[in-house]
Amino acid sequence: MSENKTILVTGASSGFGAAIASRFAAEGWRVIACARRSERLERLKKTIGEHDLIFPLVLDVRNAKAVEKALAALPNAFASIDVLVNNAGLAVGLEPAYRADPNDWEVMVDTNIKGLLHVTRTILPRMVERRRGHIVNIGSIAASWPYPGGNCYGATKAFVQQFSRNLRADLHGAHVRVSLIEPGLAETEFSLVRFKGDANKARQVYSGTKALTAEDIAEIVYWTTQLPEHVNINHIEVMPTSQSWGQLPVSRGA
Repeated sequence: MSENKTILVTGASSGFGAAIASRFAAEGWRVIACARRSERLERLKKTIGEHDLIFPLVLDVRNAKAVEKALAALPNAFASIDVLVNNAGLAVGLEPAYRADPNDWEVMVDTNIKGLLHVTRTILPRMVERRRGHIVNIGSIAASWPYPGGNCYGATKAFVQQFSRNLRADLHGAHVRVSLIEPGLAETEFSLVRFKGDANKARQVYSGTKALTAEDIAEIVYWTTQLPEHVNINHIEVMPTSQSWGQLPVSRGA
């Protein structure tokens, strides 16, 4: 059991975030489930059942002032955060850079980079002061392995990767752990968001595969946080067995 520990999960309304919130609540953790969609958070609360274990927090992590205000106003029972899971993130569009919509790039930078920074910077000082805590950042294999159309999304996840490493360096001796989890192909709402609601395109991404599930990632996050405090998992890159690397393409006759 958690001994009444508290976890904050961003992007908790669906996918990885909802699965992580449910996994920890099942073990008796108090869960701050943070997302923009209030109806989804209420649904998650009903699914978990233990209403005293979950605090739905409607919040857009892209808004720095709103993040600071909301986290400062947490109820006493949820105010001492032991684990932060920076999960809020998205990909929008799959066009090559020369055809991509700059507005899509702005959304990805504001969410995947700035949102993670806002929440981390707000919570981290309290962890350092208490000399305990764990930050788990959800990245992507796109940080290391580029693909056509992944331009801005991959770059934002490369930021998450390097920020996680530098955070570890900054926290040397502070007794605060930092872990980076980088999933590959996972069947969630990710592709539905990327293709702006085009369900047919989204289904094609996973057709004929056995992709990772949100529950797979939740289990990895849970395991990472349950190891003894002197053990820090720096980085986990995980793909489904059906996914691997390909040959580097060569353009011939150009």
